[in-house]
Amino acid sequence: MKILVCISHVPDTTSKINFTNGDSEFDTNGVQFVINPNDEFGLTRAIWFKEKQGANVTVVNVGGPDAEATLRKALAIGADEAIRVNANPTDGFFVAKQLAEVAKQGNYDLIIAGKESLDYNGGMVPGMLAALLDFDFVNSCISLDVDGDQAKAVREIDGGKETLSTKLPLVIGGQKGLVEEKDLKIPNMRGIMMARQKKLNVMEPVSADNTTKAVKFEKPAPKSAVKLVDADNLDELVNLLHNEAKVI
Repeated sequence: MKILVCISHVPDTTSKINFTNGDSEFDTNGVQFVINPNDEFGLTRAIWFKEKQGANVTVVNVGGPDAEATLRKALAIGADEAIRVNANPTDGFFVAKQLAEVAKQGNYDLIIAGKESLDYNGGMVPGMLAALLDFDFVNSCISLDVDGDQAKAVREIDGGKETLSTKLPLVIGGQKGLVEEKDLKIPNMRGIMMARQKKLNVMEPVSADNTTKAVKFEKPAPKSAVKLVDADNLDELVNLLHNEAKVI
């Protein structure tokens, strides 16, 4: 089984975020980047398939040379090879088009992507990718088993879970539950050394229209000061909740 894992290069959630050029561009200065958490769950599941079923695992990213450190970490975790599409990931459709081209050239059986990246939270790429490839698609996937060309997946739905049976080739949008946080792999020294010897191929992008454009970014409004109400002054509490917070 050949598995392609789509990796996003995203800011660490502890990083302080700022914008430049009239709040139209993200300022990367001083920002620490990591593997997108939803993608890391998918990568860990792919490595499980490699260890248990002999799968071959390739990771792919659409981005600039700065993303290669993230791809090298994925290789150190256990991926067999990496591909970087040398392009700025301008919007979801553009990224999906690049990933689809990689998937077509590699003839992969299973494509694992995170259901969304934690920078823009668009949640568009996995579904677009499946549509471009005409593959079956399971989003919000929290469990996946494969036996031959048969796959059984569980996904979260409103109020519960849904179990699906499908066939390969398949695209999934994974999240926490596909593996648990305790199962995530930390690269060891041997993995880091081996990652230096593994292939990291750079591909030029295919032509694709940028169908959307970021006009402006805004930070959430700062939280207002806390108002303390005496425990015996219930009338004041009700007044504030009704007239200011407008929650009752």
